[in-house]
Amino acid sequence: MKEQTKNITTRSKSIIKLLKEQNKLNDQALVSINSLTLEDLIAVKFELASRHLNNRLYGFDIWRGLPNIIKEASLKFAISATNSKIDAARFLGLTYLEFLNISKKFQINDFFDNSKTR
Repeated sequence: MKEQTKNITTRSKSIIKLLKEQNKLNDQALVSINSLTLEDLIAVKFELASRHLNNRLYGFDIWRGLPNIIKEASLKFAISATNSKIDAARFLGLTYLEFLNISKKFQINDFFDNSKTR
C-alpha cells in the first residue's frame, strides 16, 4: 500500500523567521515586543509612522482601515501558525474558498513568496 504524505502548504512561513532573515528583527527586539500589549505595540507603530510626517497623520482614514489591518495580520499569523491553508482557514473560522479569496485580496501569497527574495 502506498504511503500518503500530507501536503504541508505553509511550512517555514514564520513571520518572525522571515523578518529575521531580512534583518528587520532580532532576539532583543522580540523580547521587547513580547513585553508590550498588542494595543501598545500598535500605538508605538503609529507614533513611529507619524514622526516622518511631523506627528501629523491627518487625512489618513486610520479608523476605517483598522479592520483590514487586523485581518491581514491575522491572516499572516494563521498561515505561519498552521500546517496547511485548510488548517489556516479553519483557524480563522472561514471556508477554504473564503480563505482563498481573502488571501488573494490581501496578496498574502505574494508576501511570503517575495520575502524569500528580499
